[in-house]
Amino acid sequence: MSKRHCAAAAAAVMLVLTHDGCSHSAANIAVTERARPATDYNARVGKGAPPVAATLDFDRIARARSEPQNWLTYHGTYDGHRFSALDQINIGNVASLRTAWVFQSSAVGLIAAPGTFAMQGTPLVVDGVMFLSGFDGNVWALDAATGGLLWNYQHAIPLDVPLCCGNVNRGLAVARGKVFYASANGHLIALDAVSGRPVWDRIFLDVRAGESSTGAPLVVKDMVIAGSAGAEYGVRGHLDAFDIESGRPRWRRYTIPKPGELGSETWPRGSDAWTRGGGTTWVTGTYDPELGLIYWGTANRGPLFDASTRAGANLYTNCILAIRPADGSIAWYFQVSPHDHWDYDAVNEPILFDQGGRKLLAHFNKNGYLYILDRTTGRVVRATKFVRATWGDVDTLSGVATVRLTPTPTGNHICPGPAGGKEWNHAAYSPRTGLLYAPIIEMCGTYTSRGREFREGVPYWGGNAVPDSADRWGEVKAINPINGRQVWTWRSAHPMVASLLSTAGGLVFAGEPTGEILALDGNNGALLWRLQTGSGIHGSIMTYAVGGKQYVAVTTGWGGWVKGIAPELSAAPRGGALFVFALP
Repeated sequence: MSKRHCAAAAAAVMLVLTHDGCSHSAANIAVTERARPATDYNARVGKGAPPVAATLDFDRIARARSEPQNWLTYHGTYDGHRFSALDQINIGNVASLRTAWVFQSSAVGLIAAPGTFAMQGTPLVVDGVMFLSGFDGNVWALDAATGGLLWNYQHAIPLDVPLCCGNVNRGLAVARGKVFYASANGHLIALDAVSGRPVWDRIFLDVRAGESSTGAPLVVKDMVIAGSAGAEYGVRGHLDAFDIESGRPRWRRYTIPKPGELGSETWPRGSDAWTRGGGTTWVTGTYDPELGLIYWGTANRGPLFDASTRAGANLYTNCILAIRPADGSIAWYFQVSPHDHWDYDAVNEPILFDQGGRKLLAHFNKNGYLYILDRTTGRVVRATKFVRATWGDVDTLSGVATVRLTPTPTGNHICPGPAGGKEWNHAAYSPRTGLLYAPIIEMCGTYTSRGREFREGVPYWGGNAVPDSADRWGEVKAINPINGRQVWTWRSAHPMVASLLSTAGGLVFAGEPTGEILALDGNNGALLWRLQTGSGIHGSIMTYAVGGKQYVAVTTGWGGWVKGIAPELSAAPRGGALFVFALP
């Protein structure tokens, strides 16, 4: 190594050790030095992917249910069901499921937040080609039948990028021959789906302020829409739309209104609290092509646990928003937890379904209540408790909350705990059974509040929440959305924090933080199949078919905000892999 390279490496190490903000160069490691296709130096990479994405457009994504062999958008379909009509793998034969192939990745060189990386993305599959995102800026194209690497792109992620809850990425969007990826350091990038080379690159976040991005973009019409993360740093949340072809910004929807805008009266008058009010949009929303509305959840307020500086309901934090895609305007909103004290985000996926002639929306909130809304108006149809919830009571018919317990300087024991009754990992809905299936966290914690001076780019918590060390577990629950009643439950020793998959084969697939992927009977919750993957599952499960053969895929790797979810597993194997299963 040259003296110049040695000096650069030493400077990078000093930056990590001192956090002094110096502008020395990072270590000269090719895969993290600059953004470029890994094809340039990786001998394993093939000559590219077939042009399967060239004919994938908005109309085809809107009809994704007619292509069950593919997984064309983040939730599988725009409605967020995470349901597949494939039934080759079913209740009768799932016990014979075997590993078909495995794709592994690990950290190379120095990375941001090295102890918290994990594979959490949902793969997309388009006509035999899989597109997958990973930690530390990685995007891959794989042969969906064999796992063969077709191309690899890696975006340069600075070592000092502020990351609240892990070096992770949850997914991609694909359309018009491009793969869209939102990076941890605030770039929205369009990659050529054949070669993996960048087509355009737009910066849409302020990393210095603590903004980042971990979610999958969403293609709607001729736009690609991406959300922001970083409410824990006291940023002002927003949702952005860009032109698919050029990357030109189309609109930005701030989730915190400035003075004079509708909703600004819910923030302290004469205060600048709204400028750091949180409300980020870090989990991918859903879309109803018939109503022409995007549904997106917003995150907690800033600061999280000290509400003394932000009197009022603090719109539009902790809300489900119905957004018009033409201009980003708000058609309606429903605020789940007004004046949040507990970090009970409303970012969890809005699931769209029709029952009894009504267009409905289901939302499992971190506060422990399942909300069923009329998605045309935002009116509450029903609110039902699904875990222990002592923070307050929610009226069943109106959804109005009555607060009982809040954080105090000496600490208050409150349920749910800091990870909520359900984390970001997604529930599923089966149109065959009419049931919702959710990964559950049964845990309480001690919440404290304390004054905190705001400093840009520094965590803005205003207190803390410590999970209980006992009396906690996880579940997969099947719930009837019509009456809110639990139909069955499957219990785990640890919180369940992997997204679920429901299939026409009568199955519900789930993952445990100890590494097991399992298949349950969707009708009664009976355990039908279980396999150890070697690392905790905090990602997503999906299914697809190639050449008439059905596969089930799961991203594994125990990482992210482990201490708030399952601290008893803090030393568990981390890993980072995609496991794919099929029948013999």
